[in-house]
Amino acid sequence: MKAWERVAKRALDVAGASVGLLVSAPLIGIAAALIKHEDGGPVFFRQGRVGLHGSDFAVLKLRTMVVDAESQGAGFAVDAGDSRILRIGDLLRKTSIDELPQFWNVLTGDMSLVGPRPTLRYQVEQYTPHQARRLDVKPGVTGWAQIHGRASLPWAERIELDVWYVDHQSLRLDISIMLRTVGTLFSRGGTYKGEAGGWQPTEGGSA
Repeated sequence: MKAWERVAKRALDVAGASVGLLVSAPLIGIAAALIKHEDGGPVFFRQGRVGLHGSDFAVLKLRTMVVDAESQGAGFAVDAGDSRILRIGDLLRKTSIDELPQFWNVLTGDMSLVGPRPTLRYQVEQYTPHQARRLDVKPGVTGWAQIHGRASLPWAERIELDVWYVDHQSLRLDISIMLRTVGTLFSRGGTYKGEAGGWQPTEGGSA
């Protein structure tokens, strides 16, 4: 990506995230009230993720599962029908409303509107050198892999799509991805890993 495109990308991030938070504020408020009504727990969920060049940051989401879900059941793995998912949580996940607070992560500079989705530290530690190239750009609210199947894709395929994005990133591509994301959201597909998706370390990756 050219220098002027990097500047323009950041300006687009700030403008887009600001508008996104403003427009989605009523929806976030309604979702927060429903979460609080269901089990009385905290509305937001913060989780450590890995960002640009391997830096750590806390991603912000609306909580869709029971409190301390990571220490119960299948841990970090989540699939359709998981008993830990709140009633309202299933709808929030399918419509990606739970991701809206990540516009704040974009404003703080930890994320971009477009880029590979931020992953967990234990996953990053098992990357091959080739896969680790997905950390050469900021993680995004949406990305190339998101519009090609999201979590339903095998993990290795998602990473390959992310590396392709790193090699071909441009302002024009980012705008195309954002426009195509709208159609992906309406399809509601790929929210859960299904039979093929989910984290599977690639042979040769370090533990």
